[in-house]
Amino acid sequence: MFLNERKIRILEAIINDYIQTAEPIGSRTIAKRYNLGISSATIRNEMSDLEDMGFIIQPHASAGRVPSDKGYRLYVDTLMHQRELTEEEADYLQQIISNNISQINYLMQETAKAIALLTKCTTIVSEPQVKKTKIKNVQMVPVDENSFVMVLVTDARVVKNHMLHVEQAPSYEELSYFSALLNKALSGRSIEELDNGLVRSISERIGNDNILMPVLQAIIGSLKAEDEVQVYTSGVRNILGFPEFSDLEKAKLIFKALEEKEMLITLLDQDNGGDIQIIIGEENNLEQLRGCSIIKSSYKIGAQNFGSLGIIGPTRMDYSQAVSVLDGIMKKITAVIKALSGG
Repeated sequence: MFLNERKIRILEAIINDYIQTAEPIGSRTIAKRYNLGISSATIRNEMSDLEDMGFIIQPHASAGRVPSDKGYRLYVDTLMHQRELTEEEADYLQQIISNNISQINYLMQETAKAIALLTKCTTIVSEPQVKKTKIKNVQMVPVDENSFVMVLVTDARVVKNHMLHVEQAPSYEELSYFSALLNKALSGRSIEELDNGLVRSISERIGNDNILMPVLQAIIGSLKAEDEVQVYTSGVRNILGFPEFSDLEKAKLIFKALEEKEMLITLLDQDNGGDIQIIIGEENNLEQLRGCSIIKSSYKIGAQNFGSLGIIGPTRMDYSQAVSVLDGIMKKITAVIKALSGG
């Protein structure tokens, strides 16, 4: 049994119809809605073959057929035609970027909202990691006899204040001296450069680990927080708009999965070479999302990965539209990141 042109046209009709209606489709409906030039009896025989081949399934004994994950895979790999962005979609995406270009975190959040609005699906976005945060300046000031404030300024102009409590706080002069030593040793360094050898060297110069260790712990904690990948989600409740997820227990599993940041980072970080990747249903390694399809891509400049975007929806999502929107926004964001990193 082979997949001839007639079977392909019928499969395409079933998939397109099910994406639009979420209702199983029978041979008579296909004959009426689609001008295939063949009878409903012939369509029924071809549908039987498609079912035997695993491209469609019959959810109920008396129902029509719906696509299987295998059918969707064939569709997105060989049958789907990626449509162009409409003028309204292109203008909307360009407006989002233009309005938020000065602050990359807002750009990512607004991008997630824009994609969720256009696709009616759920969007996840990882914040770009352009470079590792570096220390610019450290200043320590006494507060009282048992505490002092450590002020950390990073190269990204982020200021972090830490109140540190000790048995005996050094004097203003001592803290100024310690600050000068720390700045000489740490300025321009990232968290990866704060190794044991450097810490030993600073400890020998300062000669007071009761002060040094809390300060270094506070600095490391701040740098980790700044370097941490941020993940934004938008349109989570869009899932409830699809009849496939009218079962609240099924929806709860998806909501729970979308709350697990580490899992989302793992999902987005799977390398796809910068190309758009489509993961359908059971192909998903994340059990909680096996009732969904995921379309994702990364924005890169050369070999450097600056972040990722993902669209999560039911397996009958409008793949053509979702891929079109994702491809359009990825090209625009890549252009923005390239411009910012170059100047």
